[in-house]
Amino acid sequence: MHKHITSWHSPALNKNMPIATYGHYGFCLLLIPTAAADYLEYERFQLIEALAPLINAGKLKVYSIDSMNKESWMNYNMVPAHKAIRHNQFNNYVYNEVIPYIRSQSGQGTFIYTCGASFGSLHAMNLFLKRPDIINGVISMSGVYDLTEYTRGYWDEQVYYNSPCHYIPNLTDDYYLSKIKASHHIHIYTGSGEHEDPEANKRFSSILWGKGIWHDLGIWGSDIKHDWPTWRKMLLYILNNKF
Repeated sequence: MHKHITSWHSPALNKNMPIATYGHYGFCLLLIPTAAADYLEYERFQLIEALAPLINAGKLKVYSIDSMNKESWMNYNMVPAHKAIRHNQFNNYVYNEVIPYIRSQSGQGTFIYTCGASFGSLHAMNLFLKRPDIINGVISMSGVYDLTEYTRGYWDEQVYYNSPCHYIPNLTDDYYLSKIKASHHIHIYTGSGEHEDPEANKRFSSILWGKGIWHDLGIWGSDIKHDWPTWRKMLLYILNNKF
């Protein structure tokens, strides 16, 4: 399997940001790390290895970036308002740097889907919902879609605008709604085992249906817990059966 690592100094984040690429061809899957992890996390936990047959067959090309959670919501020594600022800088990094980089490498017409597990699933969903004009869909695994789960009681306008379960009910802009509704790939999956939150996924699913947004909701059994074996199995299932 072809692997390439590069980096650049991000104007949005004012730091060097690496990105790993796996494969040559196919639609593009942009992986957002869990919690406070880095761009090689999905490789370390054998998820890239699990996807190798699909990557080698040219079905998809995978891109993986660093998270900024340690410099935002998971930095508990940081002023909360500054966490929101850093979060928005991360969003801008993805929209204005990562997406153009992917298109320069994989073609302007290539479909791009964000993907994440745990905290990464919230980011993946949020990135898609805010810019469905440049991102074509999302795979979210074992997530919650309420940012206040991570803000320790802090609330401001920017928390609202990065918390899908809060802003989607009030979204009325026909341009963005039509772009979201046009996606055939909004996949929300979770287990019902240890440390999973199926009810949070059902609540968010209800919010999406309430706006007329088609999506694929998968609630797996009580033996499916919040861990890497789940996400390897889950992502492979979704890519094999839904794409």
